[in-house]
Amino acid sequence: MAPKAVSSPAAFPVAFTAFTLFLLFSASVNAHDYSDALQKCILFFEGQRSGELPPDQRVNWRSHSALHDGASAGVDLRGGYYDAGDNIKFGFPMAFTTTMLAWSVIDFGRLMGAELGNAIRAVKWGTDYLLKATATDGVVYVQVGDAISDHNCWERPEDMDTLRTVYKIDRNHPGSDVAGETAAALAAASIVFRSRDPVYSRILLNRAVKVFRFADTYRGAYSDYLNSAVCPFYCDNNGYQDELLWAAAWLHKASKIRQYREYIVRNEVILRAGDTINEFGWDNKHAGINVLISKAMLMGKSPNLKSFQNNADAFICSLLPGTAHLQVQYSPGGLIFKAGGSNMQHVTSLSFLLLAYSNYLSHANRVVPCGDKTASPALLKSLARRQVNYILGDNPMRMSYMVGYGPCYPQRIHHRGSSLPSVRVHPAHIGCKAGSRYFFSPDPNPNVLVGAVVGGPNTTDAFPDSRPFFQETEPTTYINAPLVGLLGYFAAHS
Repeated sequence: MAPKAVSSPAAFPVAFTAFTLFLLFSASVNAHDYSDALQKCILFFEGQRSGELPPDQRVNWRSHSALHDGASAGVDLRGGYYDAGDNIKFGFPMAFTTTMLAWSVIDFGRLMGAELGNAIRAVKWGTDYLLKATATDGVVYVQVGDAISDHNCWERPEDMDTLRTVYKIDRNHPGSDVAGETAAALAAASIVFRSRDPVYSRILLNRAVKVFRFADTYRGAYSDYLNSAVCPFYCDNNGYQDELLWAAAWLHKASKIRQYREYIVRNEVILRAGDTINEFGWDNKHAGINVLISKAMLMGKSPNLKSFQNNADAFICSLLPGTAHLQVQYSPGGLIFKAGGSNMQHVTSLSFLLLAYSNYLSHANRVVPCGDKTASPALLKSLARRQVNYILGDNPMRMSYMVGYGPCYPQRIHHRGSSLPSVRVHPAHIGCKAGSRYFFSPDPNPNVLVGAVVGGPNTTDAFPDSRPFFQETEPTTYINAPLVGLLGYFAAHS
């Protein structure tokens, strides 16, 4: 549930004037090297890899891990990404991460220069795993690892001796949310590989079709069945309806098959497309659905999707300070803030949508009406840039919240592999509780997880650089994934 919308008077005057917009969104304390930040942002995903690492692995303090994942269930579930600072493979956020990496490449890949290849490899590391997780018809493997036992230990992934329990959904125990997101990820990635690897692209799209059919036919929320395994970490709090629309939207974009557009139109009301329009993340796809579908409407291709454009416009107005429609909170330093942990996930996801929609509007020569004011594509880009600049150091703490970028960044992030000695330096096993002394140590992490963006400061712009404050100091893959697209764009337009 989103917090009650409040804007900080210290940060945002009520007048929506040119001077206000210039002051808030155009000023930058430092000139940022977006290309350097992009390279680091993508590199982070190599630090999150599970399974057997390839010869070209660049984060060399990591090594192979979880090489028997899936064996207890008779399947191969090696690979994929650890979601954050723990050693669990959660399928729901991993699929969303993959979708957003793919969308970043689709919309902004042409601007990424030499980093495009690394971005595509990050997508494929995710899809290779998702193909394994969906190899059996009517089954999706949605998690590897017991979160409770894992969170009770502070171990390197290379040392894991906690339970690697395998969790799945099937026809009798549905999970339309995680299956829908998985279908979306596979469909979006099929676009990435359409011209680069047509055979792989067709495999991804065919699998997306099957997984979506399963998600739509056998409806339900995965946390209803797997509550003790996935909650409170990645419960489906928002319902599965949005993931079905989201998957259909990506399948239509990938396949151009009319039945998916008809599905969207037919189910718009039933599946609540207009709900919580200012939310977007691993659990709530509403704003993303409206922005994604609006592109076709703005290009004049689907006039029967006008309501999605109206929703997307309303989403934009809900983020704009100085309007009567504001539904999000901003910190005094100008950072988008939503209640709950890991706030940077909201910052990067919402900023990505601002940038994507601004491009769609530009191509259509349109602006967003917000009552008696209008928001131009340039304004949306400026607001997105302001959020990115905050992450990179334009904030009251003068701290970059991307590890390894700039002169001042978090040193004690909540991340097991980063905070424990690497296996190359300390090859002996470090047991479950033996790692606790590293967790509580005041020393900086010995392994710099370059590119990791942490959860970020609190609502007053204060930041505790301390491992126990996991909501502020833990990085996640779904914080970085949308940032890849943002940095790709700003690197080319700096």
